Amino acid sequence: MAPSTHTVTNQVPPLVGYDVFAADRALTEAVERHLAPGILDEARDELGGLGRSAGSVQAQEWGAQANENPPKLRTHDRYGHRIDEVDFHPAWHRLLGHAVTAGLTDAWGRQGGHVRRAAGFLVWTQAEAGHGCPLSMTHAAVPALRTDPALAAEWEPLLTSHVYEEGLRPASQKAGVLFGMGMTEKQGGTDVRSNTTRAEPLAGDGEYLLTGHKWFCSAPMSDGFLVLAQAPGGLSCFLVPRVLPDGERNAFAIQRLKDKLGNRSNASSEVEFDGTWARRVGEEGRGVRTIIEMVAATRLDCVVGSAALMRQAVTQAIHHSAHRSAFGGLLIEKPLMRNVLADLALESEAATTLALRLAAAYDADTEEERAFLRIAVPAAKYWVTKRCTAVVGEALECLGGNGYVEESGMPRLLREAPLNSIWEGSGNVQALDVLRALQREPQALNAFLQEVGKARGADHRLDAAIKDLLTELADLDAVEARARRLVERMALVLQGSLLLRWAPPEVADAFCASRLGRDWGSAFGTLPHSLDLATVVERARAQEG
Repeated sequence: MAPSTHTVTNQVPPLVGYDVFAADRALTEAVERHLAPGILDEARDELGGLGRSAGSVQAQEWGAQANENPPKLRTHDRYGHRIDEVDFHPAWHRLLGHAVTAGLTDAWGRQGGHVRRAAGFLVWTQAEAGHGCPLSMTHAAVPALRTDPALAAEWEPLLTSHVYEEGLRPASQKAGVLFGMGMTEKQGGTDVRSNTTRAEPLAGDGEYLLTGHKWFCSAPMSDGFLVLAQAPGGLSCFLVPRVLPDGERNAFAIQRLKDKLGNRSNASSEVEFDGTWARRVGEEGRGVRTIIEMVAATRLDCVVGSAALMRQAVTQAIHHSAHRSAFGGLLIEKPLMRNVLADLALESEAATTLALRLAAAYDADTEEERAFLRIAVPAAKYWVTKRCTAVVGEALECLGGNGYVEESGMPRLLREAPLNSIWEGSGNVQALDVLRALQREPQALNAFLQEVGKARGADHRLDAAIKDLLTELADLDAVEARARRLVERMALVLQGSLLLRWAPPEVADAFCASRLGRDWGSAFGTLPHSLDLATVVERARAQEG
């Protein structure tokens, strides 16, 4: 029997045994909105099963184990042979296997595939975020490979497979494969045109040998990689398999794994190419153009992944406040805590709504939607990923000291939060990408303004924000120094438009009052007190059981 001084009271029960998908009203409504009726029931069943798995005790244990036991590099076997393998905890393989089986690398070839996959990625990332990297790379490699029909025919069925097979073997001997990517080098980072890795042509058509060093290579345990290197005709894209068709290991020397702030379960590496066999993808000298669709798809995953982290953090904060008593009542009933929770919930719902709208644009695949994505993806990537760290930090504070303890899971979310704002181009890169689209592609701006204009007249604050934005857009001379401010406003106006069209009035009103009407402070919890904050919080609350 425990001593009386160790009696536990007023502690919050763990949030387990719930359906992560069904408990998220913003997400379920977005899926219903964007999917055709004929596939909606099937998608709901798939996402509900994945949601129940994500909310289970088992998945939460897998997530903790994968982060407590990070991957280990083995460069040589006991005899001194170079093997360059990465060992992962079994929990990592279980998480990854569950994700692949659920179709989280399969979007490009099925009806509503991008919305279904984005919703699933948002749900499953809440169990553990690190293994999302190979899922994202594998999914995003498809459009780049489609520039070469022969390569696409060989690899796409394996990339989109629902079968996960670990271990290095020739791709022809596997039922499913994973892909990574290697673009950045020590001297250039995002400036990939300064890459020095060389590609020397061989006699075989499209075959090369690569020599060079990649400063960041994602998911080095993968079966294949898309990389950039300097060919005689300029910077080009190449497919590098880890194992050659005859079973011999390709020259792929993993120098070290990165010791990262977060994302601890996932392996990020530095690799050396020294006579590494590769197949060219696309034309020589067109490497950036070839790989750019892969980059765009992974940028959307940055938005979806950040929305997932925000949703999980806000869910935990509301759950804690609904069970924790202080000063004579539950925290969730206290006006000031309710203001904080509602503010966080607004940010989360706006991110989810925007992420699924972008996924739906991929599914539509019309000229207008492709033009819309050209601006909307980098703008969303810029803003949503930056808001993620602030949201998770504030949500952690809602748990007080308990939130600062590893067992709560909140520190892992906080360490993960900054990643997506850096991965696939940091904030300045995204802002400059939006500027390039504004200056070179008038059809992209037209598509963006048409989307925003669909809610015109619904709220005077949105109308005023659109007017101000048009004034900003009218003068693009010397705009680089104010690019961040411009892109932030574009993202907020887009989110406001989407919420006015699709969210409950209480949510849209609060968003427009604070984010567009600027009746807001500099920290969360400073919403106008006259708003219906209780309804906003209740909408965001996950119902257990």
